[in-house]
Amino acid sequence: MSGLTRRRALGAAAALTSAAAVTAAAVTPAPAAGRGPGHDTSTGPAGGHDHDAPAPFDEVYRGRRIQGRPVAAGEHHGGHHGAGYAVFVDGAELHVMRNADGSWISVVSHYDPVPTPRAAARAAVDELQGARLLPFPAN
Repeated sequence: MSGLTRRRALGAAAALTSAAAVTAAAVTPAPAAGRGPGHDTSTGPAGGHDHDAPAPFDEVYRGRRIQGRPVAAGEHHGGHHGAGYAVFVDGAELHVMRNADGSWISVVSHYDPVPTPRAAARAAVDELQGARLLPFPAN
C-alpha cells in the first residue's frame, strides 16, 4: 500500500501554501499607511529617533482644536497603550492605542482603525458631533 494518502497530500499542500504566504509577506514591503483616499499621511520622526513615530500636530478641525505629540515613557499622558503618543481634543486627552498592524484607534472610534493619531483625533471629532470629550478615568 502506498504511503501517500489524500489526508497527507492535502496536509502537505496546506503547509506549502502557508509557507509561500509567509515568505511572500516577509519579502513584500507593506504599503505606507494612509495612502488611500481620505487618510492622513502625516508621519515623521519624533525627536529624531523613531522614523515610524507620528509627527506632532496642532490644528483646528471642524471648529475643534486637536493636538498630538510624542510623550516620554514616564509622562502621565499617552499611557502604555498610546505607544508614547498623546492626543487632545479641546485640551481633553483622547486615549489612543496603536494596533499591532500600525493602525490607531481611540476610545471614541474604537472599531474604526485609522492610519495616524491625527486621523484618530479627526474621527473622534466627527463622532462626537459637537459634544464635549469627557475625561476618561485612568485605572
